[in-house]
Amino acid sequence: MYTSLGRPSISTLVFGNVIRRQQFLIRTLGICNQVHMREAKFVSGSTLEADAENILRRITPNLDPNRHKGQAGKIAVIGGCREYTGAPYFAAISALKLGADLSHVFCTKDAAAVIKSYSPELIVHPILEESYSVRDEDKKSISSKVLAEVAKWMERFDCLVVGPGLGRDPFLLDCVSEIIRLARKSNVPIVIDGDGLYLVTNNLDLVSGYSLAALTPNVNEYKRLVEKVLECEVNDHDGSEQLQSLAKRIGGATILMKGKADLISDGGTGTDLVFMVEK
Repeated sequence: MYTSLGRPSISTLVFGNVIRRQQFLIRTLGICNQVHMREAKFVSGSTLEADAENILRRITPNLDPNRHKGQAGKIAVIGGCREYTGAPYFAAISALKLGADLSHVFCTKDAAAVIKSYSPELIVHPILEESYSVRDEDKKSISSKVLAEVAKWMERFDCLVVGPGLGRDPFLLDCVSEIIRLARKSNVPIVIDGDGLYLVTNNLDLVSGYSLAALTPNVNEYKRLVEKVLECEVNDHDGSEQLQSLAKRIGGATILMKGKADLISDGGTGTDLVFMVEK
């Protein structure tokens, strides 16, 4: 559940690179802790970093001999194709380094061996297919098999990361669309990145109205979103207002616009609009 303070407000937070990324992770996964400040009141960056670190310490599970593997988080990355194997690996291994217990990668058969060779810690599922390897008459049955295989695991996952190294093959994107719909039905939080954003930009219904979705566009991906949804150019002079309008138009999903200064908004649908600015 996302934290609600009863009314939409604006907070200004100043973090170092690591802290601001971790703070976004907290927000994305729905941890009910936030740092809240009046917008007109500022304190030193070091104080804010200390506050953020305290939050991270409170929500990080203590090491406990009674805990078993998996209780600290199970993450699934949907991505990885013949051309792109690095991005899904880095997404999955980063989840482990942040403290998750298990990290899965659902990728194409061409990518599986390469990704697995990067690390024995990852659980790699070579189940996705691209158009070149599927006959037209087999697409429906193979799509059903892919979805059924992911469905067997879905209830175990605490979060899905969709898009790193995904590519833009039409058949593959159709399969991933069904996986996103399945995740929504299962109330699994979804982070959309990379070519997952290309998919969502052209199929906004996949995330519209889903408060457990987080979109993480870079400059070019954000530009495509703005042009598609708001039908205008990116406003560099009032980026926060435009971001809030974009999130509100999509409805429910949280958007993190990555850049020198990271901006986050859910459109004011129950949580604070948070500006994350580098020191």
